[in-house]
Amino acid sequence: MVLIAPHGADELRPLIVDDARRGELEAEALTLPSLMMSSAAAANAVMMGAGYFTPLMGYMNRADALSVAENMRTTDGLFWPVPVVNLAESCPVEPGQRLALTDPNREGQPLMAVMTVEAIETLSDEDVATILDKVFRTDDPEHPGVAAFTAQGRTVISGPIEVLNYSYFEEDFPDTFRTAMAIRSEIVKRGWERVVAFQTRNPMHRAHEELCRMAMEDLSADGVLIHMLLGKLKSGDIPADVRDASIRKMVDLYFPPNSVMVTGYGFDMLYAGPREAVLHAVFRQNAGCTHLIVGRDHAGVGSYYGGFDAQTIFDEEVPEGALALEIYRADHTAFSKKLGRVVMMRDAPDHNSEDFVLLSGTKVREMLGQGVAPPPEFSRPEVAEILMAYYQEIDGTEAG
Repeated sequence: MVLIAPHGADELRPLIVDDARRGELEAEALTLPSLMMSSAAAANAVMMGAGYFTPLMGYMNRADALSVAENMRTTDGLFWPVPVVNLAESCPVEPGQRLALTDPNREGQPLMAVMTVEAIETLSDEDVATILDKVFRTDDPEHPGVAAFTAQGRTVISGPIEVLNYSYFEEDFPDTFRTAMAIRSEIVKRGWERVVAFQTRNPMHRAHEELCRMAMEDLSADGVLIHMLLGKLKSGDIPADVRDASIRKMVDLYFPPNSVMVTGYGFDMLYAGPREAVLHAVFRQNAGCTHLIVGRDHAGVGSYYGGFDAQTIFDEEVPEGALALEIYRADHTAFSKKLGRVVMMRDAPDHNSEDFVLLSGTKVREMLGQGVAPPPEFSRPEVAEILMAYYQEIDGTEAG
């Protein structure tokens, strides 16, 4: 059985080191200047360590970051959709020297990676404007991705890295966090060939559940990889442990055995809409998936992107042959009162909004906080129970 090839390489190139090398690096780091990374840079290190960002060998320099922002290619021609950078206020070493990189997200800021610094450059106002315009399609400081990017500093520290650990993800999510290597191994073990990935940063309701079924059926897929983001989100989003519990409950009760893998990856959400959708495609290919579900406003936030921009970018800006993975285009899905099942809205042209069970996120949040389960056509009762418990707990804490 041959899995889909990784992006830009014949095999995965995880930058995580073995135990022997880890010991050497820990000893070396005691003699090196150190830099506490931003959370975004640490997330990039996790993704490179875990093989998801194959074939990158380290952080991009200014020229590559700008080339990727403008053309989705590095200066040597590798297709890549977003800059992968280590930005800081300053750098404590000179080019050619080694630098210990510490983890901002764990107590005591332990060592996370060691890099050989090849270049130290500065992003100009024009550079930042270009990256914001091309990657996020906005420079609005209220956009969470823009806010996170502009808070990191302007000094670009580039060069190859060796990664010692996966930050807090292995410890906090031992049943869910998986590397690209582990997912590929599990796909082989299960005997799957056609695998469709479903990206989520939210709990899964009936519409999401049925969307996974539709994709499996339409693509004759062997299985679905439900791949949830475990890193930093914007305030108000449901934490990963609650999402994980609710998704696992849904899969256990409503999907056949050996049809779904529930896993997660360690990354901070960019909220970059179309560009982030392409990044999702790249690293799902690296994880061994043949298809990725891309729905309405995929990886978006607010009203910064059009409903289907994350689909059209694959037609308009991703060159033919740049990716081996294919996307599965989804419309908004909802329960049809007329048909008694979940459908894609585009497949029900004779329906109006009253014919669907539609609830806003705000309304669902309000109901769950009051201990009121959404209708079963919208959310599985067992999933709603987990979410109600979470919202009632935080509402009680806030009230107290």
